[in-house]
Amino acid sequence: MSKLPNITTSIFTVMSKMAAEYNAINLSQGFPNFPVDERLTDILAKLTKENVHQYTPMAGYPPLMHQIAKLIQNSYNRTVHPETEILVTAGATQGIFTTILALVKTGDEVVILDPSYDSYESPVLLCNAKPVRIALNYDYTPNWETIEKACSSKTKMLIINNPHNPTGKILTSTDFAELEKILSKYPEILILSDEVYEYITFEEKHISAHTKDFLLDRCIMVSSFGKSFHITGWKIGYTIAPEYLMKEIKKVHQFLVFSVNSISQAAISQYLEVVDVKLLGKFYQEKRDYFQKLLQNSRFELKPCEGTYFQVASYATISDEDDVTFCKKLITDHGVAAIPISTFYSDHKDQKLIRFCFAKDDYTLESAAKKLSNI
Repeated sequence: MSKLPNITTSIFTVMSKMAAEYNAINLSQGFPNFPVDERLTDILAKLTKENVHQYTPMAGYPPLMHQIAKLIQNSYNRTVHPETEILVTAGATQGIFTTILALVKTGDEVVILDPSYDSYESPVLLCNAKPVRIALNYDYTPNWETIEKACSSKTKMLIINNPHNPTGKILTSTDFAELEKILSKYPEILILSDEVYEYITFEEKHISAHTKDFLLDRCIMVSSFGKSFHITGWKIGYTIAPEYLMKEIKKVHQFLVFSVNSISQAAISQYLEVVDVKLLGKFYQEKRDYFQKLLQNSRFELKPCEGTYFQVASYATISDEDDVTFCKKLITDHGVAAIPISTFYSDHKDQKLIRFCFAKDDYTLESAAKKLSNI
């Protein structure tokens, strides 16, 4: 008997497989196709001949953990202890999975804001807990009144994703003030803050949970080197939590993966000494602006994108088909792969919206836009 009877193959896998089968331009799955920074690949090449091929300590490679602490200090003016508050993970998804498995118990409830990343719900179900899915407003802002009504003495955790995948929305100071009001009424609720696109924001700057004092003793922050440094296949991220929570998270981590790939940890540790993460926003804003310019004469209506490397678009003036069908035909008939937004909702609400990934080289964006503009 299945523990996850209603969980099927990820939509990202489905669309990427179809893209490969039909030789379509893949703007569905969120991975860049441009070269990695040569400074990082040079570091990696050099390290292959050094003694970094065995297990690292369970929580992470010590030099990398100190670099992470330095990164957080420089980015958010927050001091974290490398040995007790940091965990290097096999991608942010493993950090999310491990955190939920460690902290959520049978009968607990976890509030998830839709549209939501598909990896949030599965670990909740595996804990015999209840996912409580709450839809964001039409403009993808949180409806804090509805969120508060969904909270109760059973609520163990609220998951926030900022900047938000798939919509590119970022939380404001007002949002954090509303969150603080809710948490003051429910002192036992933990916050899992998925911030994997934290360095990829544009006109409005990212406000991290790291900067909010009221969250620091009850929040688990999840970050991704894979997203930040265009190395998604390395599957490396990190989790920050207060010591009393991190102790529990590490208990699960040590039996799930024990320790993360050693050479990638060593490489990123050295890379953090030379890279400037503050430049990422400008780099991706240029990508966003160029993709939007390429599509300005298409029939797609592009929605606001404040962060991430995803562009949501409405095809309502093009077709009445549901978004899954439209995305499949987009591959088979027009040679471009996208993601249907309905798959990020528990009720599969179809609003004629799809998501494109613009973390691609200019040639790919130009080729895709030419096809899309002819629809």
